[in-house]
Amino acid sequence: MRLTFLGTGTSFGVPVVGCDCAVCTSTDPRDRRTRHAALLTWDDGRRVLVDTPPELRLQLLRESVGRIDAVWYTHLHADHLHGIDDLRVFSVRAGRDLPVFASRDVRAALEARFDYIFDPAIRPEEGTSKPQLHLRTLSPFEPAALAGEPFLPLPVPHGRMTVLGFRLGSLGYVTDAKALPAETFAALEGVDTLVLNALWFGRPHPTHFNVEEAVEVSAALGARRTYLTHLTHRSSHRELEERLPERVRPAWDGLTIDLPGAAT
Repeated sequence: MRLTFLGTGTSFGVPVVGCDCAVCTSTDPRDRRTRHAALLTWDDGRRVLVDTPPELRLQLLRESVGRIDAVWYTHLHADHLHGIDDLRVFSVRAGRDLPVFASRDVRAALEARFDYIFDPAIRPEEGTSKPQLHLRTLSPFEPAALAGEPFLPLPVPHGRMTVLGFRLGSLGYVTDAKALPAETFAALEGVDTLVLNALWFGRPHPTHFNVEEAVEVSAALGARRTYLTHLTHRSSHRELEERLPERVRPAWDGLTIDLPGAAT
Protein backbone atom coordinates (compact mmCIF):
# COMPACT_ATOMS: atom_id res chain seq x y z
CA MET A 1 0.00 0.00 0.00
CA ARG A 2 1.25 3.49 -0.84
CA LEU A 3 0.23 6.96 0.28
CA THR A 4 0.69 9.88 -2.11
CA PHE A 5 0.31 13.44 -0.88
CA LEU A 6 -1.53 15.14 -3.74
CA GLY A 7 -1.80 18.51 -2.00
CA THR A 8 -0.19 19.66 1.25
CA GLY A 9 -1.20 23.31 1.50
CA THR A 10 -3.64 25.18 3.65
CA SER A 11 -6.77 26.89 2.30
CA PHE A 12 -4.79 29.74 0.66
CA GLY A 13 -2.36 27.37 -1.03
CA VAL A 14 1.29 28.27 -1.56
CA PRO A 15 2.24 30.57 -3.21
CA VAL A 16 -0.45 32.81 -1.78
CA VAL A 17 -2.00 35.15 -4.33
CA GLY A 18 -0.28 38.54 -4.21
CA CYS A 19 2.42 37.47 -1.72
CA ASP A 20 6.12 38.00 -2.44
CA CYS A 21 7.53 36.41 0.74
CA ALA A 22 10.55 34.11 0.57
CA VAL A 23 8.43 30.94 0.56
CA CYS A 24 5.93 32.15 -2.04
CA THR A 25 8.78 33.14 -4.38
CA SER A 26 10.92 30.09 -3.60
CA THR A 27 12.37 28.04 -6.46
CA ASP A 28 12.20 24.85 -4.36
CA PRO A 29 9.31 22.82 -5.88
CA ARG A 30 8.53 21.44 -2.41
CA ASP A 31 7.40 24.95 -1.41
CA ARG A 32 4.57 24.87 -3.96
CA ARG A 33 1.64 23.52 -1.94
CA THR A 34 -1.75 22.96 -3.52
CA ARG A 35 -4.83 22.41 -1.40
CA HIS A 36 -5.28 19.24 0.62
CA ALA A 37 -5.78 15.82 -0.95
CA ALA A 38 -4.19 12.39 -0.66
CA LEU A 39 -4.32 9.08 -2.49
CA LEU A 40 -4.03 5.53 -1.19
CA THR A 41 -2.98 2.93 -3.77
CA TRP A 42 -2.76 -0.86 -3.53
CA ASP A 43 -0.60 -3.13 -5.68
CA ASP A 44 -3.62 -4.40 -7.61
CA GLY A 45 -4.47 -0.87 -8.74
CA ARG A 46 -7.24 0.01 -6.30
CA ARG A 47 -7.24 3.64 -5.22
CA VAL A 48 -9.02 5.64 -2.51
CA LEU A 49 -8.97 9.44 -2.79
CA VAL A 50 -9.09 11.67 0.28
CA ASP A 51 -10.85 14.99 -0.47
CA THR A 52 -11.41 16.86 -3.74
CA PRO A 53 -9.71 20.28 -3.60
CA PRO A 54 -9.99 22.94 -6.33
CA GLU A 55 -6.68 21.77 -7.88
CA LEU A 56 -7.73 18.10 -8.02
CA ARG A 57 -7.57 17.77 -11.82
CA LEU A 58 -4.02 19.11 -11.91
CA GLN A 59 -2.97 16.88 -9.02
CA LEU A 60 -4.37 13.75 -10.70
CA LEU A 61 -2.72 14.62 -14.01
CA ARG A 62 0.60 15.15 -12.27
CA GLU A 63 0.39 11.68 -10.72
CA SER A 64 -1.04 9.97 -13.84
CA VAL A 65 -4.15 8.77 -11.98
CA GLY A 66 -6.71 7.14 -14.27
CA ARG A 67 -8.76 5.22 -11.72
CA ILE A 68 -10.48 5.99 -8.42
CA ASP A 69 -12.48 3.35 -6.53
CA ALA A 70 -13.83 5.43 -3.64
CA VAL A 71 -13.62 8.92 -2.13
CA TRP A 72 -13.33 9.86 1.56
CA TYR A 73 -14.38 13.37 2.57
CA THR A 74 -12.85 14.76 5.73
CA HIS A 75 -15.15 17.79 6.00
CA LEU A 76 -17.05 20.43 4.04
CA HIS A 77 -14.64 23.37 3.76
CA ALA A 78 -14.18 24.53 0.18
CA ASP A 79 -10.45 23.76 0.01
CA HIS A 80 -11.28 20.08 0.63
CA LEU A 81 -14.45 19.85 -1.41
CA HIS A 82 -14.88 22.15 -4.37
CA GLY A 83 -13.04 20.07 -6.95
CA ILE A 84 -15.86 17.53 -6.78
CA ASP A 85 -16.81 17.91 -10.44
CA ASP A 86 -13.41 16.49 -11.40
CA LEU A 87 -14.77 13.11 -10.26
CA ARG A 88 -17.00 13.10 -13.34
CA VAL A 89 -14.38 11.51 -15.56
CA PHE A 90 -14.15 8.45 -13.31
CA SER A 91 -17.86 7.65 -13.28
CA VAL A 92 -18.13 8.32 -17.03
CA ARG A 93 -15.16 6.08 -17.79
CA ALA A 94 -16.28 3.28 -15.45
CA GLY A 95 -19.94 3.48 -16.48
CA ARG A 96 -21.08 3.20 -12.88
CA ASP A 97 -21.50 5.27 -9.73
CA LEU A 98 -18.40 6.17 -7.75
CA PRO A 99 -18.81 5.53 -3.98
CA VAL A 100 -18.35 8.70 -1.93
CA PHE A 101 -18.07 8.44 1.86
CA ALA A 102 -18.84 11.34 4.20
CA SER A 103 -20.27 12.11 7.62
CA ARG A 104 -23.97 12.84 7.96
CA ASP A 105 -23.32 16.61 8.12
CA VAL A 106 -21.04 16.60 5.10
CA ARG A 107 -23.50 14.46 3.18
CA ALA A 108 -26.25 17.03 3.82
CA ALA A 109 -23.95 19.85 2.68
CA LEU A 110 -23.00 17.96 -0.48
CA GLU A 111 -26.63 17.40 -1.38
CA ALA A 112 -27.42 21.09 -0.82
CA ARG A 113 -24.37 22.68 -2.50
CA PHE A 114 -24.18 20.29 -5.42
CA ASP A 115 -27.80 19.48 -6.09
CA TYR A 116 -27.05 19.17 -9.82
CA ILE A 117 -25.03 16.07 -8.90
CA PHE A 118 -27.10 14.51 -6.13
CA ASP A 119 -30.70 15.41 -7.02
CA PRO A 120 -31.89 12.60 -9.33
CA ALA A 121 -34.55 14.95 -10.73
CA ILE A 122 -31.80 17.16 -12.20
CA ARG A 123 -30.68 15.33 -15.31
CA PRO A 124 -27.87 16.49 -17.60
CA GLU A 125 -28.89 17.74 -20.99
CA GLU A 126 -28.68 15.35 -23.90
CA GLY A 127 -25.08 14.85 -24.89
CA THR A 128 -23.67 16.10 -21.57
CA SER A 129 -22.77 14.37 -18.31
CA LYS A 130 -22.46 14.91 -14.59
CA PRO A 131 -20.58 13.04 -11.86
CA GLN A 132 -22.42 9.85 -10.94
CA LEU A 133 -21.72 9.56 -7.22
CA HIS A 134 -23.20 7.21 -4.64
CA LEU A 135 -23.23 8.85 -1.20
CA ARG A 136 -22.53 6.61 1.77
CA THR A 137 -22.69 7.83 5.36
CA LEU A 138 -19.76 7.50 7.75
CA SER A 139 -20.32 7.28 11.50
CA PRO A 140 -17.56 7.89 14.05
CA PHE A 141 -15.80 4.72 15.21
CA GLU A 142 -17.91 2.49 12.95
CA PRO A 143 -15.63 0.76 10.41
CA ALA A 144 -16.41 1.30 6.73
CA ALA A 145 -15.12 -0.67 3.75
CA LEU A 146 -13.63 1.50 1.00
CA ALA A 147 -12.30 -0.41 -1.99
CA GLY A 148 -12.52 -3.50 0.20
CA GLU A 149 -10.29 -2.06 2.94
CA PRO A 150 -11.34 -1.42 6.59
CA PHE A 151 -11.25 2.31 7.40
CA LEU A 152 -12.06 3.43 10.95
CA PRO A 153 -13.59 6.97 11.01
CA LEU A 154 -12.08 9.12 13.76
CA PRO A 155 -13.71 12.44 14.75
CA VAL A 156 -11.57 15.47 15.60
CA PRO A 157 -12.62 19.05 16.42
CA HIS A 158 -12.07 21.80 13.86
CA GLY A 159 -13.68 24.92 15.25
CA ARG A 160 -17.45 24.51 15.18
CA MET A 161 -17.33 21.44 12.96
CA THR A 162 -16.14 17.88 13.28
CA VAL A 163 -13.63 16.46 10.82
CA LEU A 164 -13.30 12.74 10.13
CA GLY A 165 -9.80 11.38 10.03
CA PHE A 166 -9.23 7.66 9.89
CA ARG A 167 -7.10 4.72 10.88
CA LEU A 168 -6.28 2.13 8.26
CA GLY A 169 -4.09 -0.60 9.67
CA SER A 170 -0.76 0.99 10.59
CA LEU A 171 -1.71 4.41 9.14
CA GLY A 172 -3.36 7.21 11.10
CA TYR A 173 -4.57 10.16 9.04
CA VAL A 174 -5.82 13.42 10.58
CA THR A 175 -6.18 16.77 8.88
CA ASP A 176 -7.75 20.05 10.07
CA ALA A 177 -7.67 19.16 13.76
CA LYS A 178 -7.07 21.21 16.87
CA ALA A 179 -7.03 18.30 19.31
CA LEU A 180 -7.48 14.56 19.55
CA PRO A 181 -10.41 13.57 21.78
CA ALA A 182 -9.69 10.70 24.15
CA GLU A 183 -11.41 7.99 22.08
CA THR A 184 -9.74 9.14 18.88
CA PHE A 185 -6.37 9.28 20.64
CA ALA A 186 -6.83 5.73 21.91
CA ALA A 187 -7.70 4.51 18.40
CA LEU A 188 -4.48 6.03 17.04
CA GLU A 189 -2.06 4.89 19.73
CA GLY A 190 0.85 2.90 18.39
CA VAL A 191 0.40 3.82 14.72
CA ASP A 192 3.46 3.26 12.58
CA THR A 193 2.79 6.17 10.21
CA LEU A 194 0.87 9.28 11.25
CA VAL A 195 -0.28 12.21 9.11
CA LEU A 196 -1.18 15.43 10.93
CA ASN A 197 -2.05 18.97 9.97
CA ALA A 198 0.30 21.70 11.17
CA LEU A 199 0.12 25.33 10.11
CA TRP A 200 3.22 27.08 11.44
CA PHE A 201 5.67 27.44 14.31
CA GLY A 202 4.79 29.41 17.41
CA ARG A 203 1.45 31.19 17.48
CA PRO A 204 -1.50 28.93 18.29
CA HIS A 205 -4.43 28.75 15.87
CA PRO A 206 -8.04 28.31 17.06
CA THR A 207 -8.89 25.42 14.72
CA HIS A 208 -5.58 23.80 13.67
CA PHE A 209 -2.51 22.33 15.31
CA ASN A 210 0.58 24.46 15.05
CA VAL A 211 3.84 22.62 14.42
CA GLU A 212 4.79 22.30 18.10
CA GLU A 213 1.37 20.87 18.98
CA ALA A 214 1.54 18.35 16.14
CA VAL A 215 5.00 17.22 17.27
CA GLU A 216 3.70 16.73 20.82
CA VAL A 217 0.76 14.66 19.57
CA SER A 218 3.05 12.51 17.45
CA ALA A 219 5.30 11.80 20.43
CA ALA A 220 2.35 11.04 22.71
CA LEU A 221 0.94 8.53 20.22
CA GLY A 222 4.30 6.83 19.78
CA ALA A 223 4.27 7.06 15.98
CA ARG A 224 7.41 5.72 14.32
CA ARG A 225 7.18 8.44 11.69
CA THR A 226 4.92 11.44 11.19
CA TYR A 227 4.30 13.59 8.13
CA LEU A 228 2.95 17.12 8.45
CA THR A 229 0.46 18.45 5.91
CA HIS A 230 -1.89 21.44 5.50
CA LEU A 231 1.14 23.73 5.67
CA THR A 232 1.26 27.49 5.15
CA HIS A 233 3.76 29.90 3.62
CA ARG A 234 5.11 30.83 7.06
CA SER A 235 7.87 28.18 6.83
CA SER A 236 9.79 26.78 3.88
CA HIS A 237 10.27 23.07 3.37
CA ARG A 238 13.96 23.47 4.19
CA GLU A 239 13.23 25.29 7.46
CA LEU A 240 10.75 22.61 8.49
CA GLU A 241 13.28 19.86 7.76
CA GLU A 242 15.94 21.65 9.80
CA ARG A 243 13.75 22.42 12.82
CA LEU A 244 11.65 19.27 13.12
CA PRO A 245 12.72 16.20 15.11
CA GLU A 246 14.02 13.31 13.04
CA ARG A 247 10.81 11.27 13.31
CA VAL A 248 8.63 14.15 12.07
CA ARG A 249 8.97 15.28 8.44
CA PRO A 250 7.17 17.83 6.27
CA ALA A 251 5.20 16.29 3.42
CA TRP A 252 5.22 17.88 -0.03
CA ASP A 253 3.03 17.67 -3.09
CA GLY A 254 3.85 14.43 -4.90
CA LEU A 255 5.60 12.69 -2.01
CA THR A 256 4.80 8.95 -2.07
CA ILE A 257 5.56 6.67 0.86
CA ASP A 258 5.23 2.91 1.24
CA LEU A 259 3.02 1.63 4.04
CA PRO A 260 2.62 -1.78 5.65
CA GLY A 261 -0.54 -3.70 4.74
CA ALA A 262 -3.95 -2.57 5.94
CA ALA A 263 -4.59 -5.48 8.30
CA THR A 264 -4.82 -4.41 11.94
